[in-house]
Amino acid sequence: MATEILKSKDFATDQDVRWCPGCGDYSILKQVQQVMADTGRDPQDIVFISGIGCAARFPYYMETYGMHGIHGRAPALASGLKSVNKDLSVWVVTGDGDCLSIGGNHFIHLLRRNFDLNLLLFNNEIYGLTKGQYSPTSPLGRRTGSSPMGVIDTPFRPIELAFGAKGTFIARSMDRDPKHLREVLQHANDHKGTSFVEIYQNCNVFNDGAFFTFTEKATKKQNALFLIQGEPLVFGEHEEWGIRLNDLKPEVVSLEKYSKDDLWIHDAKDRFKATVLCQFDDLKNGSTPFPRPFGIIYQEDRPTYEDQLDNLHEQAVVEKGSGKLDQLLAGSRVWGIK
Repeated sequence: MATEILKSKDFATDQDVRWCPGCGDYSILKQVQQVMADTGRDPQDIVFISGIGCAARFPYYMETYGMHGIHGRAPALASGLKSVNKDLSVWVVTGDGDCLSIGGNHFIHLLRRNFDLNLLLFNNEIYGLTKGQYSPTSPLGRRTGSSPMGVIDTPFRPIELAFGAKGTFIARSMDRDPKHLREVLQHANDHKGTSFVEIYQNCNVFNDGAFFTFTEKATKKQNALFLIQGEPLVFGEHEEWGIRLNDLKPEVVSLEKYSKDDLWIHDAKDRFKATVLCQFDDLKNGSTPFPRPFGIIYQEDRPTYEDQLDNLHEQAVVEKGSGKLDQLLAGSRVWGIK
């Protein structure tokens, strides 16, 4: 732990921040620096690792240890680092292209192994650094430089993919709600296991306004559903709408007809409810889309990979005596060849 009280500015480097003016990354950077200060950890005990893309410049702007890796391989680098130094606070910063395209395989295996680290996915539904090609999260029909007639690839839903890969902490926030983002990051930091946070991030050059429905004052309350543990699912300008389970199917109901006691109560440890929440992005109430969930969607306690690795090492020493390398390599089965 740090020997002095640190502030967010203590985690800012002397490097000029080189993102496009108005980019959502600025807001995310500020909230991450504040959360790092709030943890009370010394900067030398924190590491930020990235791959390739606009988000990948993040380690340059954090006054911690850092590594700018190669395309899609940040989860692999972070896994190796955490396995040999459990005391480090390890953070992976990646984008929807970096993480879910060339890095997709590394991403899913990181989640299922459950290293105790944090992965922040900046999702802007576009390749920003390489000038606006469509990405694995770009919606169907989106016209881009590489899809002039519209995207025909079915997009990934990152939270759904993370859930399917057995993630133990799955959450979503947005760049334009600093308070909510900071709270989610704090919970992610506190979780023991792999914390996955999808962050809606605006690319104001190549995909401006992709998430304005959920971030702007005029439409946010009608379209964003903020999850609070133990509280009913309500939304709307005056919380006039709710969601209940009807024969295990979610439905939007008016609170003029139903009370909050009739509604779905959020429980982030309920796998069934998390499965349904991950599908809200594609559900409709008649012709109106369901509200998009934000907050901690799912969380469970499961042994971390590095702890299990230590247990295996201790077991090997007990079973193999001194644990000498020759003995371990030879094993217990030996064949003679005549």
